[in-house]
Amino acid sequence: MMSGQLAGVAAHPEITRLDTLVEHIDIPGPAGTVRWHRHGQGDPLVLLHGGHGSWLHWLRNIEALAQHRTVWVPDMPGYLDSADVPAPSGADDLEPLLQVLQATLDQAVGHDTAIDLAGFSFGGLVASRLAARRAGVRRLALLGSGGHGTPRPRVLDMRQWRHAESPEQRRDMLRHNLNQLMLYRHAPDELALDVHEISCVATRFRSRTASQGDGMVQALRRYGGPTLLIWGEHDVTAAAHQVAPAIAADGPGRQWRVVPQAGHWVQYEGAPMVNELLARWFDGQPLP
Repeated sequence: MMSGQLAGVAAHPEITRLDTLVEHIDIPGPAGTVRWHRHGQGDPLVLLHGGHGSWLHWLRNIEALAQHRTVWVPDMPGYLDSADVPAPSGADDLEPLLQVLQATLDQAVGHDTAIDLAGFSFGGLVASRLAARRAGVRRLALLGSGGHGTPRPRVLDMRQWRHAESPEQRRDMLRHNLNQLMLYRHAPDELALDVHEISCVATRFRSRTASQGDGMVQALRRYGGPTLLIWGEHDVTAAAHQVAPAIAADGPGRQWRVVPQAGHWVQYEGAPMVNELLARWFDGQPLP
């Protein structure tokens, strides 16, 4: 059972269905266990979620990508059903998370096993840094990635939901934030809101500071491998049509795509196109 449910958040039937479908594997790390979710057969493909997120950020992608791959999706340390992150011993707030994540990943798939890797938002920054330090990352895909080092196109009106006076008020605030930050289409979407609420309530790691700056751009230079950059056309965290081609031009083997009619949570709103792009990218096929 997911910790979000224990916190009193009722899960959408689609969440329950997927949670039943995947295999849950708790892998001990240097500072507690990390919950990994596995589905499918084939070469390993690792998907990393965003800040204030969980494995459920990939709800609309896991089954499609698992048709030809073994998909591994963690709750990263400090999120949902995984243990908290150890306190950093230096100036790099992200280093303890990376150490734990890599240690449990290597236990899951094998230290010398080649993987493909994708990351969304804060998970894009984590994925880029993981790719720069772990041998055997064949191909990388970053979706709405943090760490691009450019300002947001506009200021967001975010509500402080942790100060809500009732579960109903909290949910209203989270719906507002979901529409401000994550979604372009603001039609009522209880599935997206349930994912957002379950994930936010259980988040303990603070990702905002780590996501600022150009950490992803610097990590890509150290990685040097094939990288696909994907942004939603209406992503409020980056000017997609300027940022994506600029980062792609900064190194060899990089491609970029902007998904129309999608916001920051591009793999949710633009799932059919994103699933096709990722399947083709990781199979080494030409992109549409």
